[in-house]
Amino acid sequence: MRVLAAMSGGVDSAVATARAVEAGHDVVGVHLALSAKPGTLRTGSRGCCTIEDSHDARRAADILGIPFYVWDFAERFTEEVIETFVGEYAAGRTPNPCVTCNEKIKFEALLEKAIALGFDAVATGHYARLSVVDGVPELRRAVDPDKDQSYVLASLTPEQLRHSMFPVGDTRKPDIRAEAERRGLAVARKPDSHDICFIPDGDTKKFLEKRLGQRPGDLVDAETGAVLGRHTGVHGFTIGQRKGLGIDRSVLDGKPRYVLALEPVSGTVKVGSADALTVREIRADRPVWPAGPLDGPIECVVQVRAHGGLGEAVAEVDGDQVRIQLREPLTGVAPGQVAVLYRPDAAGDVVLGSAKIAATDG
Repeated sequence: MRVLAAMSGGVDSAVATARAVEAGHDVVGVHLALSAKPGTLRTGSRGCCTIEDSHDARRAADILGIPFYVWDFAERFTEEVIETFVGEYAAGRTPNPCVTCNEKIKFEALLEKAIALGFDAVATGHYARLSVVDGVPELRRAVDPDKDQSYVLASLTPEQLRHSMFPVGDTRKPDIRAEAERRGLAVARKPDSHDICFIPDGDTKKFLEKRLGQRPGDLVDAETGAVLGRHTGVHGFTIGQRKGLGIDRSVLDGKPRYVLALEPVSGTVKVGSADALTVREIRADRPVWPAGPLDGPIECVVQVRAHGGLGEAVAEVDGDQVRIQLREPLTGVAPGQVAVLYRPDAAGDVVLGSAKIAATDG
């Protein structure tokens, strides 16, 4: 096949590209320039899309003997990912920008361009497994549970999955680094990227305040209605947050308070006890079904955030929404995040579908 390898400049995409070459595919490497003002150097494991990253990707492509290009997707990344991220926080929701980036940039914009140029598939360094069963693509968790990225890929459509390759999903991360060493790839020991790529210092609140300004409001005890303090904007909070609330009045029961709800119109942040965080039902919209819509209620495992937040559940399509009844309650379930449904399987959990969390009930 003609394969376009998305090369971020990290070890995972470099080994994924090497494996595609070794499999006999006609491979071309491409680095996506996503930042309008890329920095020269990374700061340890923070940030990405720097000039250093593009150079690392080019060096890997040279070692592998494949053509290499840099494509400028900065404008689309700003519109589709950064502005969406800011808008979601302003609306009192908690987005996952990696999900949006995969959906809108790597497997929409990039894949569309690749197919238009005659490529059969796009290969990436994501940790997930992909197979086709009876003509239907099955997206599975990676062999390495600590690196699994099936959650952030679960919004891909069946057609997008048919043109995707995840060559490293069957290998654990330490073995990927060892393979990179054997192949002479200089990125073998390069640190993994963490946090949000367009907020390299990790200070999300400062980033949002710079974009949205200050929007003062009250911190209110959800049970008593008492005002416990003031804040500079609901965009500085997320459901389940405990630290940095800015409570400046004593709470009668002496127990810690957590963020329970965000009301951007009134500027109110409601806080309460840990017990009030429990969720037993999730309603989610914008569902995507890689293997076709659910047929009746189905037993599954739901994951409500990229790291953790797993629970057994029964899911059912309800009009244009998905209703998810949890067997045991979960905490810290935030509207704006994605609920991913898995079918437990001996060979590795299979993604049934995903939908954006719209509301929850205790």
